[in-house]
Amino acid sequence: MTGVLMGTVLTIVIIVVVLLAAAALFYLYQRRRSDELQQRFGPEYERTVEESGDRRSAERELRGRERRVSRLDITPLSRESAQTYRAEWAEVQQSFVDRPAGAVTDADRLVLRMMREAGYPVDEFDQRADDVSVEHPDVAMHYREAHRIAVAQARGDADTEDLRHAVTAYRQLVDALLDDSENAPRHTNTKEQA
Repeated sequence: MTGVLMGTVLTIVIIVVVLLAAAALFYLYQRRRSDELQQRFGPEYERTVEESGDRRSAERELRGRERRVSRLDITPLSRESAQTYRAEWAEVQQSFVDRPAGAVTDADRLVLRMMREAGYPVDEFDQRADDVSVEHPDVAMHYREAHRIAVAQARGDADTEDLRHAVTAYRQLVDALLDDSENAPRHTNTKEQA
């Protein structure tokens, strides 16, 4: 009888140890995934947690963004387009001195054109910012700020310093899209080489 009791106790102890080990492994796995998301998204991670009020919901949202963007056909701008946009951006910045509100409007339109050409869906601002956050989380924060100021400017609620800040924030996204273009691998046509 004591042998059966010892065997039962030993089985229970083994089951408890296995369950505790599984729980610890699951916790470590979840913690590692959280840490990876936090590192990948940086301030966007914190913003999403704050907005959702729940870390798990925020992490589901961020993983959903990654899945959504992975299905999009986002491609770097061609060299020719990048050069054209770079020149247009220089004009936007120069125009700020004489027409700050117009420069903000022009910056917003330029960014939309660049994003559309790169393959980002541009129909809805929040979705655009979320999509940008997957590859450029720091830039998404600036883009949200620029858009907020552009909306305030349209209502007449932005001063020149706000507008300057908006153009500077838009520049973050313009630079990121241009950098993506410059850093993209270039394929050469084998027929051209022959």
